[in-house]
Amino acid sequence: MNNTVILAAALAVFLAACGSTPEPSATTSGGPAATSKSSPATGGKRAGGGYYKDDGPADDIPANLEQVPDAVPRWEPLHKPALRPYEVFGTRYVPHTSVRPYKAQGIASWYGKKFHGQKTSIGVPYDMFAMTAAHPTLALPSYARVTRLDTGKSVVVRVIDRGPFHAGRVIDLSYTAAYKLGLIQGGSGMVEVEAIIPDAGQTATYAQVAPPSVPQAAAPAPLVENRLPAGVYLQLGAFANADNADNLKRHLERELDWLNERMHIVRNLPLHRVQLGPYADRQAAEAVAARIQQALGFKPAVVNRP
Repeated sequence: MNNTVILAAALAVFLAACGSTPEPSATTSGGPAATSKSSPATGGKRAGGGYYKDDGPADDIPANLEQVPDAVPRWEPLHKPALRPYEVFGTRYVPHTSVRPYKAQGIASWYGKKFHGQKTSIGVPYDMFAMTAAHPTLALPSYARVTRLDTGKSVVVRVIDRGPFHAGRVIDLSYTAAYKLGLIQGGSGMVEVEAIIPDAGQTATYAQVAPPSVPQAAAPAPLVENRLPAGVYLQLGAFANADNADNLKRHLERELDWLNERMHIVRNLPLHRVQLGPYADRQAAEAVAARIQQALGFKPAVVNRP
């Protein structure tokens, strides 16, 4: 999604009430599309919320998506801000700080046009037609093999974003990666995710790799507030890095577009907290928290700001 992302999570996107890092069934051991156009592909109905609310295929889908090559694993400089622990909906995530063995099974979903062109957790725009993915804890960027359990079909993706922040999901795929696995119609499916190590004899961290040869353009700084008015708020996430907080904020603003209250990034060093509100009272905040839980499977905490 996914910095999710879509991610998220936004989300995600990243420690007030902290839980354990969710890695379902985990064991310690993840190219541009063709440019010709065809008629829109059918997104189908979501199976258990396979893609995000109001998301779906683009109006114009490139032809021959099945011929888009898989991502090619290689050593890349890791994005240091995306490697720091973060919290989303009271759950603490501890990202890998190196490319290392990882294998897990769970539900894969995909994210599409609603996130297309939006900044990912490593700062590059999300391209729904590239072979990419979002993961809560894998080092960014890195590579993974995703295998659909019922068919045995697999793809290789470049992991560049945080998310998904839905209960039970293990990875968010780009539209093309999901298309190649046959997950578009159903919206989601059971997969195995396995990290790919380009050279098993090495371990890369952000301090051990060469810097990018071409610097990327600086993204606009996120809007950070030093203090919010007194009142009742919902806490959505907490991050050491303001950019990751902004990533989750934008991710959730798209997913939860029915919200009436504003999302804020408030500086409370060493953390930047993503909070929603204010609400008239705790009862009003709890009602919205219940709707968020119904949508995402996680319930945000209610906090009182004096």
